[in-house]
Amino acid sequence: MERIASFCVDHTTLRRGMYLSRRDGPEGGILTWDIRMKKPNRGQYLSPAAAHTLEHLFATWARNSRWSANVVYVGPMGCLTGFYLVTVGLDAAGALALAQGAFTWMAEYDGPIPGASERECGNYRMMDPAAARLEAAAMLPVLDALTADDLHY
Repeated sequence: MERIASFCVDHTTLRRGMYLSRRDGPEGGILTWDIRMKKPNRGQYLSPAAAHTLEHLFATWARNSRWSANVVYVGPMGCLTGFYLVTVGLDAAGALALAQGAFTWMAEYDGPIPGASERECGNYRMMDPAAARLEAAAMLPVLDALTADDLHY
């Protein structure tokens, strides 16, 4: 089997940031963004409850934003170091603006977690809104320091 693209990234040198991970689909129009909130293999990871909360918030915000038609998927990395954002028809500047907007909103959000009920979620009790806010706030300066030209490994 071929190695998948995400396993070809050198995780020993990877820093917090946002990176274009891969291009797929017709004319490379489906873009996967690596939003790396934690340095890999350094012992600092997102807690499962914070990651789960961020997943609900990030996906809800992205799918209700002005970029909603461009959002294919938002989900946490299994290694708990960040999120994947999959977009279509969105350039680097747009993807960065989407991430900055989402993280700004998540850092300030203090309401009910969307989709956090037994009917809507398979593990609705595993939520930590306070930790999610802190993690989003900690990522904001990283995202705000980036430009569209910086989004590469």
